[in-house]
Amino acid sequence: MVRLGPPGQVTGADLDTCDITRPEQIAAVLNSTRPDWVINSAAYTDVDGCESNYETARAINVVGAGNLARACRDRDIGLVQLSTDFIFDGKKGREYNEDDQPAPLSVYGETKLEGEREVIKVGGRYIIVRTSWLFGKGGRNFPDTILKAARSSDSLRVVSDQTGSPTYAVDLADAIGELIRKDASGVVHVTNRGSCSWAEYADFVIKLSGLETKIIPVSSEEMKRPAVRPGFSVLSLKKYEMITGRKTRPWQDAVKSYFSSGKIK
Repeated sequence: MVRLGPPGQVTGADLDTCDITRPEQIAAVLNSTRPDWVINSAAYTDVDGCESNYETARAINVVGAGNLARACRDRDIGLVQLSTDFIFDGKKGREYNEDDQPAPLSVYGETKLEGEREVIKVGGRYIIVRTSWLFGKGGRNFPDTILKAARSSDSLRVVSDQTGSPTYAVDLADAIGELIRKDASGVVHVTNRGSCSWAEYADFVIKLSGLETKIIPVSSEEMKRPAVRPGFSVLSLKKYEMITGRKTRPWQDAVKSYFSSGKIK
């Protein structure tokens, strides 16, 4: 969880101090810090793990989101709830708008959608920010995973029939700040611009690294996973651009920036 206090002041609260499944911990943190906004970056994001851990996924992604929403509403604190492109089934075949009908294919998608609805039901000041294919410093992310595998193999099999928009955590944070400054509300999609398949994404990362590992495109069926992923989950950025008057940078530029930051493993 990230707290936005006075202008320019951003602080964080990790699991050891603020478990969002425990309302008393949320209350203690908010009462002691009195932020203007809270960004809920806490989630159970292991897409495959969610399939066999439904109760845990629901406790964090749904109940936890509701706990935080109520605590923020009761103190007139704004809440940014992070959500995902996985609330859609990918069958539309073109960019998803904020008001398109959700149809999640996985427990992860279902619980994140329930979390959105919990925040809306609670009310108060909120922005639900849907994003996708997030990468950046800390935790597992696609560029790091691909490079680690590529250093020990001449070829990698990567799914080519799932299309989305890679999003740099740094750019997402900047966009959230813009939405807050513009006093946005409701649901807004935020990703880096452009789209690609996982195989195209992997090939781009490999070429940037200077490695010669070959990317072999394969189908989702060939790479069976416990959770079903949407085939096309690109999110429309028109609403974000209308609210802020800004455009996010292309995903390729964002990946290059991640490389040049020296944070890639």
